[in-house]
Amino acid sequence: MSRRSFRDFIRHGHSALLVAETDDGLVGYILVLFRRGTALARLYSIAVLPMARGSGTAAALLAAGEDVARSHECLSMRLEVRPDNDSAIALYERLGYRQFGKYLDYYEDHSDALRYEKRLVRSAFSATTPSYYSQTSDFTCGPSCMMMALKAFDPDYAFSRVEEFRLWRESTTVFMQSGHGGCEPVGMAVALARHGLSVEVFLSEEPPLFVDSVRQKDRREALTLIQEDYRRAAEEMRIPIHITPLDNADLSAALADGAFAIVLVSLYQMVGSRTPHWVLVYGEENDRFLIHDPWVETDALETESAAAALPVPKEAFGRMARWGRGRLRAAIIVRKDEKR
Repeated sequence: MSRRSFRDFIRHGHSALLVAETDDGLVGYILVLFRRGTALARLYSIAVLPMARGSGTAAALLAAGEDVARSHECLSMRLEVRPDNDSAIALYERLGYRQFGKYLDYYEDHSDALRYEKRLVRSAFSATTPSYYSQTSDFTCGPSCMMMALKAFDPDYAFSRVEEFRLWRESTTVFMQSGHGGCEPVGMAVALARHGLSVEVFLSEEPPLFVDSVRQKDRREALTLIQEDYRRAAEEMRIPIHITPLDNADLSAALADGAFAIVLVSLYQMVGSRTPHWVLVYGEENDRFLIHDPWVETDALETESAAAALPVPKEAFGRMARWGRGRLRAAIIVRKDEKR
């Protein structure tokens, strides 16, 4: 880690830096990162001077880092480690960390990274985690969530950028101030139904949506016409559209019934941006919803481990799951279509 990155984490990062000291001075440190609005911690960096190795310093730092993570109400700690770092792997496994995945070509020398996780709080329930897909553009969060839902109900479904943009074309209605637009819930529901899933839509207000954020009259008119066309298609396909927001209790009931939910959130709670954004909710445990967030904040040195399988406290999710001045709420409940 560069000195500049180290300074940035200390000054601005959502992180905790702990150090170990002896009479001879500083002998080690641990840097733990937190993602706003979630219950996940990440061990980003740990180091101990050679003179202090074998003294229990690394184990003590890890224990202190886990305590800080628990104080942030985190359910788990994740980390990456080189496959040839036998001493570190032995330490992690001795302290209860378990491998759950691998990143290929992760380090600067092209070495892979093993992904480890430790549950900091005992879980009462463990959901089956669907495959994760990170969006490859600023405007395809919705299609990325759609792809994850499609694959969850059809293991043979293949992720690809071509499919990501195909789904985006099928459900795009939102204009941005510049550049490409995003997706709206009824269009996404229609596209998912055409791909063989059973869906229903929950909205806090009547469509058209996102109109207030578009200044140009011709764009507002185009957005309204496109959404009207999606509404007609949804009626023809008998897709339920409820003009009532999906609350946490109804979301929990749907998850317990085997459904997933694609939910509109504001990124402000997690990364400080007020952009509307879609995430996939696939389970819950210990009063937290489990989500896949397709956005990976690479500028903050995040990897997929910071965005996949995020445990989000329900209270925080309730604040997150609304967007704009009108506090728009939108969700698509997705199920396997038993008729097919």
